[in-house]
Amino acid sequence: MYSYEERMRAVQLYIKYYFSPSDVIYEIGYPSRNRLRQWYKEYIETGTLRDNEDRVYSKYSKEQRKRAVDYYSEHGRSVSRTIKALGLGMRTFSWT
Repeated sequence: MYSYEERMRAVQLYIKYYFSPSDVIYEIGYPSRNRLRQWYKEYIETGTLRDNEDRVYSKYSKEQRKRAVDYYSEHGRSVSRTIKALGLGMRTFSWT
């Protein structure tokens, strides 16, 4: 994960180099072309980039995730059992 400053530098170089992702990647070594375009799109739409804390998306709240991790640890470390017991639905539950 790149810091706010690293992402902002990449976007500024992207603009400076007339929207050439290859020039930006050559100079700083990151990100991919698509990621750079996403950062630029976010920058144009909002005028800035989100902080790292704001970028994390999860369909579960922090409390729900903590409860799931606690249940998982206390009840045999079974993902399937935790999902069923807490009614989380899909097996693609994200622990982050």
